[in-house]
Amino acid sequence: MSPHGLYRPCVGVLLLNAQGLVFIGQRRAKSAHDHTQPPYLWQMPQGGIDEGETPYEAALRELYEETNVSSVALLGEAPDWLRYDLPKGSNNRWNGKYIGQTQRWFALRFTGDDGEIDIHAPGGGAHKPEFDAWRWEKLSALPELIVPFKRTVYEQVVKAFAPLAEAQV
Repeated sequence: MSPHGLYRPCVGVLLLNAQGLVFIGQRRAKSAHDHTQPPYLWQMPQGGIDEGETPYEAALRELYEETNVSSVALLGEAPDWLRYDLPKGSNNRWNGKYIGQTQRWFALRFTGDDGEIDIHAPGGGAHKPEFDAWRWEKLSALPELIVPFKRTVYEQVVKAFAPLAEAQV
């Protein structure tokens, strides 16, 4: 069994631009059973940690695979693993192996320009798109845009990284 127990080990990326705004993507429906409704369609890049990969390596990989972004600088790492439970009846996503996810969050400064972001052919076109749309958003707005079962994690991420979300001088 994983050291994370019944929680799938994952990472999350808070990507800040020079104005202190955060990248968020509008999730694509994964299947006909994905019933997420507006305004809860938005999230930051996140994903699982591969075997032999450090959480930071996973964060960089997931960011690239979902946004095409590789021009970044590390600003900080959340001090703790954060976790959430999947809603009842939805844990078949990983064949019932996990009841939720435990995530390590990283704050990264985007050092490229917006032209680098490509959600339609992410990872140099080698990966399926995760998002239908994207935008830069105020950090404080994020908890209201995420699906309710992940809201507590987003509130903790906002609190942990709020000091970093100032415009770069």
